Amino acid sequence: MVKIASYGTWTSPISAGDTSKPGGGFQWADLHGERVWWAESRPAEGGRVALVRDGAEVLPAPWNARNRVHEYGGRPFVVLAEDRVAFTHWADQRVYVFNPDAPEPTPLTPEPERHHGIRYSDLSAGPDGEVWCVRESVTGDARTDVRRDLVAITRDGEIRVLGASHHFMTGPKISPDGTKVAWIGWDHPRMPWDGTELCVADLGSDEHRVVAGSATEAVCQFEWEGDSLLALTDPDGWWNLFRVSPDGTRANLAPCEEELGGPMWRLGNRWFATLSPGRYLVVRSGHLAVLDERSATVTDVQTDLPTWAADLSVRDGVVICGAAGPTSDFAVVRLDLSNGELTYLTGGQQSPEAAYLPVPVERVFGEIPAYVYAPTNPDFAGPEDELPPYVVHVHGGPTGRALPKLDTDIAYFTSRGIGVVAVNYGGSTGYGRAFRERLREQWGVVDVEDCAFVAQQLAKEGTADPARLGIRGGSAGGWTSAASLTSTDVYRCGMVAFPILDLAGWTSEGGETHDFESRYVEGLVGTLPGAADRYRDRSPSRKARSVSGPVLLLQGLEDEICPPEQADRFAADLAGSGIPHAYLTFAGEQHGFRMAENIKAALEAELSFYGQAFGFVPPGVPVLDLSQ
Repeated sequence: MVKIASYGTWTSPISAGDTSKPGGGFQWADLHGERVWWAESRPAEGGRVALVRDGAEVLPAPWNARNRVHEYGGRPFVVLAEDRVAFTHWADQRVYVFNPDAPEPTPLTPEPERHHGIRYSDLSAGPDGEVWCVRESVTGDARTDVRRDLVAITRDGEIRVLGASHHFMTGPKISPDGTKVAWIGWDHPRMPWDGTELCVADLGSDEHRVVAGSATEAVCQFEWEGDSLLALTDPDGWWNLFRVSPDGTRANLAPCEEELGGPMWRLGNRWFATLSPGRYLVVRSGHLAVLDERSATVTDVQTDLPTWAADLSVRDGVVICGAAGPTSDFAVVRLDLSNGELTYLTGGQQSPEAAYLPVPVERVFGEIPAYVYAPTNPDFAGPEDELPPYVVHVHGGPTGRALPKLDTDIAYFTSRGIGVVAVNYGGSTGYGRAFRERLREQWGVVDVEDCAFVAQQLAKEGTADPARLGIRGGSAGGWTSAASLTSTDVYRCGMVAFPILDLAGWTSEGGETHDFESRYVEGLVGTLPGAADRYRDRSPSRKARSVSGPVLLLQGLEDEICPPEQADRFAADLAGSGIPHAYLTFAGEQHGFRMAENIKAALEAELSFYGQAFGFVPPGVPVLDLSQ
C-alpha cells in the first residue's frame, strides 16, 4: 500500500553506504589475447584500485594501481606478456612488474628522493619488453614546479628519455615497423580540449614534426595504422575520426556533427578502436557506434546499455569496455558484435532496489540539455497539495558532462522524495566546440545562468517547489554551486564540495592549484591583469556572507587540485554570520571521496542538511550540526 508522506521524509532501502559497497567502480579495462583485464576501485579498502584478470584479483592489498600524473592520473597498467604485467603503485608512484601467478611485484623504477616526486602514467608496451610512458618529475616546492618527459623503461629498469616536446604530453606509441614514435602534446595556457598537437618523430631523433592539431584544434586520441595515423580531432568543431598520411594530408572518414571523442582529463582514454580495415568502433557522445569508412556513416550499436566508457578494446569483433544504463552503474562487459550477445564480467545482477531507482529523462530547456531525476519510491507518494524539493546537480570540469546512467548518490535522494536535475550547462562536452566555448571567459556567468534557468523552468511548470530549490556540486561544480548561492536568489541552500572559490588563488601565481589546471582560468575568465575585475567580482570567496541560504562545505584534506585553503577561508568568513552552515573535512581524501566511511558520512550529512533547509526531518540519519 502506497503511503502519503511529505517529500524528503520517505524511507528507502538505498543507503548512503550503497555507493561504497565491495567491488567499487570500474576504472580501466584492456584485452590481452583472450584474457580480460580491468582495474576497479575499492571504497571499502580505503579507495584502493585493484587489478583483476578474468574476474580474479591478481594484485591484492596493499597494492594500489593508481597514479597522480596531472593529479587526475591515467592508464596505470599494461600487460606486456601473459607472465609480465607493469603497473604504477599509488604509495610511491613507482612502476612495478609482476607475474600474475606469482605472489609479489618487484620495482622497475627507482624510489624518488621526495614523496611522490616522480610519477609515471599512460603505460604502453614498447619493443623488447619495454614499458613506454609519461614521466612527471617534481622540480621544486611550488605546485607548478613540474616537468614531463616521454620515457622508455627497459626490462632491467634503465630509463631512456624518448622526447619532451611540450609541457604536457600523452604516452608515446611506436609505429608497427618500429621506426617512428607518436604522441600528443600541448602547452599552457591551453587545456587539451582547446588545442593540442599530434607529433611524430623518427625513433632516436630529437626532432619531431606536427601532423595534426593546432592552438585551436584538439587531437584527443590517435592510433597507428601502418605508416599512417588515425586521429580523433576537431578542425570543424566536432571530434571526428581522421586518417593522417605520412605526408601530413588527412581525410575525415565520416564527416558528422557528432562528438566521437572527448576531453582528455585522464591520459589513456580510448574513444575508438579498429574493428577491421575501414570499420571502427567509436563512442559517440557516450553511445557505442560503428563508423564505416566506405559509406561514411556512424551507426549506433543497439544494446541495453546506452552509456559506454572511453576505454574500448576490440578483438575479432568482441568488445571489452565499461558500460552503464539508467538503472545500472558502470560494469565491465563483453559484447559480441556478430550476434549482439552481451555478457557482464562485473555487476549485471538485478538490484533488489531497482524499483527505487529513478530513470533519468533527457530534456532540453531552451538550448540547455539536462537529465531530470524525479522522486521515485514505490512505497510513497507526496501529498496532492505539495510539490517536491529539487536540487540542481552541477557536474565538474567544467569541461565535463552529465550522462544518463545510474548515480547512486542521486538515487539516495530521489528515493527519499528529493528530485534532482543534472544540467549540461554551456561549456559541457558532447555538443561540439561552439557549445563548449559558450563558457569562454564566462565562467561564473553562463554556468550560473543556465543552471538557474533550468531550476526556474522546473518550478514554473509545476514540477518543483520554487521555495525549495537547492544546488550541489563538487570541484568546478562546487564553484558553480557557490557562485550561484552568492549571485542569485534562486536557491534555498547549496552543497559545495572540494570547490574552487577564489579565482586569483586558483592560478599559477596564486599557488592554490596544481600545474595541469593552473592556467585554466585564463580561458574560463580572462588573462590577468586585464581581467582582474572579473576575478574579484565573480569569486564566491569575496562574498561568503551574501549567500542566499544555508551552505554545506565538504573538503578532502589531501586535495592538490582544489586544496583546502580556499574552503577554510570561506568557512571562516561564514563563522558568526548568522547563516546556517557546516564545514566537514576528511583526512586522507584527495579530489573526490574514495573511502567508504567518508562517502557515507558525506551523503548522510547532505540529506540532513536538505531536511533542515527545506523543512522536513529525514528519518534514519544523524542530525548535522549547523553553525551560525
